[in-house]
Amino acid sequence: MGFFNLFGSGGNNVEEYLQKGAIVIDVRSVAEYNDGHVEGSKNIVLDTINNNIDKIKAFNKPIITCCRSGARSGTAANILSKHGIDAINGGPWQNVAKHLQSKN
Repeated sequence: MGFFNLFGSGGNNVEEYLQKGAIVIDVRSVAEYNDGHVEGSKNIVLDTINNNIDKIKAFNKPIITCCRSGARSGTAANILSKHGIDAINGGPWQNVAKHLQSKN
């Protein structure tokens, strides 16, 4: 079991989810997000995830969550899954960015 699997990560599923047109949600603080993030990702801070469930459902796409280490994004992915949203933990944002670059 890999490190990200401890947090419910889709690890190898990131590429699969990107191919399905997944939306990347970065759950770090605005300041962290502004320091660097996945191109095209949406910044929805973890503490506000529950207040944004309807907005996230309206994307009508699978979700990849990311953060700095994979812990917060794992929590976010679990919350979204409990609300019936197809979501995986992509781990650190750099991991998701790497998969996105290899896709292009």
